[in-house]
Amino acid sequence: MALNGTSTSIQPAYDRKAELRAFEETKTGVKGLVDSGVTEVPRIFHLPSPEDLNSQQPELTLPTIDLQGIDNNPIRRKEVIEQVKDALESWGFFQLVNHGIPNNILEEMIKGVIDFYEQESEVKKQWYTRDMSGKTRVIYNSNFDLYAAPVTNWRDTFYCTMVPNPPEPHELPPPCSDILLKYSKQMMKLGVSLFELIAEALGLKPIHLLDMGCADGLAVLGHYYPSCPQPELTIGTPDHTDNSFITILLQDHIGGLKIFYQNQWTQVPPIPGAVVVNAGDFLQLITNDKFVSSRHKVVANKVEPRVSVASFFTTGPIQTSKVYEPIAELLSKDNPAKYRGTTVKEYADYYNAKGLDNTSALLHFKV
Repeated sequence: MALNGTSTSIQPAYDRKAELRAFEETKTGVKGLVDSGVTEVPRIFHLPSPEDLNSQQPELTLPTIDLQGIDNNPIRRKEVIEQVKDALESWGFFQLVNHGIPNNILEEMIKGVIDFYEQESEVKKQWYTRDMSGKTRVIYNSNFDLYAAPVTNWRDTFYCTMVPNPPEPHELPPPCSDILLKYSKQMMKLGVSLFELIAEALGLKPIHLLDMGCADGLAVLGHYYPSCPQPELTIGTPDHTDNSFITILLQDHIGGLKIFYQNQWTQVPPIPGAVVVNAGDFLQLITNDKFVSSRHKVVANKVEPRVSVASFFTTGPIQTSKVYEPIAELLSKDNPAKYRGTTVKEYADYYNAKGLDNTSALLHFKV
């Protein structure tokens, strides 16, 4: 399908590296482009072929799990454990309601992300960096894999390491420092509950995954997807899996998240007050493929900016000696280990260097 004369094959003078550098030097990200009034998507953002934004396939429905009553009703808890098991074995994703986080905290977190991105460019620029060494609490940039990925994404992101060693308020951007600290406490509490349910869904003791260190690290990412003049030419986040144990996503009312399930892309419509939970690559690795880290993406849209907040349970760039491998209790002669052991840092470094290139980083760790 032709790109109305914008195909790179028609423009042999295209110097992608130079255009990436020029984009990076602005330190204002995709939002800076939109604020400057661009009416066409620059070539660095072009997909090899346009995104089909009008798919007519019948929609499948992502499971919704209700946590109401799980702590005081053993029968209810058993039902929920079964639902978690079914969802993570098939979809790798579920929506979660009655999770215990007050609505006003969710709304304030979305507002905090919007307020960060809507600051004056000069104020925001002081947070702009590509230093992933863990020296800075906040890493704000556009496309963590800008120079590695085949296509630049229509998305800006800030990344904050919240656990271990929570930051001091002054180490965080003023528009969202208070709410980031409050929200992270709520996320940790919810994450602990989920890891207990997931352990029980694997037939293990509730404490098993927590004892392994699955909740030892939490990074909170604030994503901003500006409205796009030609959404079919680009992508907000390409087809990928997460390099976490689990991810808990808060999305605003716009939508755009899609999951690959049963050979088709399925929308995940926002449910007010709900969060979306998905297994990351590390959960797939330690469960030896019992639970799946599913492919997902975010499409661009023309209407208005989309905001989401992703809470990654991972120690990410922090150096720890802990090696993760498939859980011994889940293995047998007929089900031997499919992955070698790795540290979270080794995995994260490989994932970040590879970039979002439509292939799973798990393949690199297969036995």
